[in-house]
Amino acid sequence: MQGDVADGRSAAARARDLQPLGRPGKCDLGAPVSEGDLCGSGAPHGPLDRRLQENLGRRMKDAQMLGVLAEDGFEGPRYDRFVDELVRYSVSVLRGWLRSGFIFQLVADRGFGLNPHESDLEEVAANGDLREELAMMTVARALPRFRQRALIEGGWTCEGGASITTYFMGACLYHFPNEFRRYRADAERQRRAVQRQQVAYEAPVSPFSAADVVLGGLRVLDDLKDIADPRTRAAVALTIDGYSQEEIRQLLGAQSVRAIEGMLYRWRRKAKEDEGGGRHGQPG
Repeated sequence: MQGDVADGRSAAARARDLQPLGRPGKCDLGAPVSEGDLCGSGAPHGPLDRRLQENLGRRMKDAQMLGVLAEDGFEGPRYDRFVDELVRYSVSVLRGWLRSGFIFQLVADRGFGLNPHESDLEEVAANGDLREELAMMTVARALPRFRQRALIEGGWTCEGGASITTYFMGACLYHFPNEFRRYRADAERQRRAVQRQQVAYEAPVSPFSAADVVLGGLRVLDDLKDIADPRTRAAVALTIDGYSQEEIRQLLGAQSVRAIEGMLYRWRRKAKEDEGGGRHGQPG
């Protein structure tokens, strides 16, 4: 469950293998995992008879526990303790799956291809904070649906063959693709923001990139490099790129949105004055 890569293959080689064999299917994606999967591999451990008996014993204990929790309507202190234990266990398993990349194999085996790039696998394997965030967010998304469908509506049964933990980990796999896509989208957005800031602060901007952009009803006529103040230049460039004023405030470390509004207002006013001077010419 620690998630170390056993075969020693490169991230690039593993990324090529993490493709779905069939068409995506939500039922397959959310199906309970196996006991072998919980250990970080699909291989079962121990004799079949013993594994069947252990599984049956776990399911019977789960059924008894859920019977008690059902009396409370799946809420209250006893349910909270159950959720706390389930969350701790599930986050631990997900962190291991993320570190090894095994979670991408599980998702692909269920017909849903995330197509992780080798850089994705390397970043997830190396970044413990990212693994924690992805695991916690996945579990948080999975819990409400699990409570409603598996517990309140009776979707989990002792006769179904899955323990509560393997059932819930299947629910986590259902939600993981969306969480991973959110992470990739945020990472790409941050990359573009950094790139845009570098251009705004350091490199001259071609007039062709902004000449036809309309910003708040004012046509951008001047090259961004003509804006003397670097923070104002960055704010204008980020606004042209579609960022909100709150996002610009965070990226530039400004104290408030009003500070960003003031920068843009002063720039617009100066641009209007320059435009008026250009139309009417210099006074005689």
